[in-house]
Amino acid sequence: MKNTTHACSNKSIVTVNGKFSGPTIYAREGDTVLIRVINRVKYNVSIHWHGVRQLRAGWSDGPAYIMQCPIQPGHNYDRGTLFWHAHILWLRSTAHGALVILPKLGVPYPFRKPDHESVVCKSDTEAVINQALKSGLAPTVSDAHTINGHPGPVLNCPFTGGFSLN
Repeated sequence: MKNTTHACSNKSIVTVNGKFSGPTIYAREGDTVLIRVINRVKYNVSIHWHGVRQLRAGWSDGPAYIMQCPIQPGHNYDRGTLFWHAHILWLRSTAHGALVILPKLGVPYPFRKPDHESVVCKSDTEAVINQALKSGLAPTVSDAHTINGHPGPVLNCPFTGGFSLN
């Protein structure tokens, strides 16, 4: 949990390793990656791994209580597995990050090698979260966006910085 000012108000948000957006995970093509997720918050959590072939693990690629059981508070989950995010309640807004797969050593990129690379993670936040929790449905509107955890301008909210890509 981390206290932050987000969408004009102070909030306590769920983070991964204290980061918002969560950590970027780097691997090379052909690597086997083992990721241990330890739930240290008071909410159930499930993590959804996008774009990765998971052998014999189709049951771990979906929302909690539908395709998989959530990680209960105080428990952990090991998964050998591009983009990852929490897949339960509003946690998807703050618990997410990138999984970057680089070419094997000595193998060129299938395109011109980039001069520079930057990971950009965009997320939405909803001030209407209480309404969503009462209805049991996802919020229908987003009132603020972040890029790599930095908010952009929000109506009726002073703008004090943000993310720029040069």
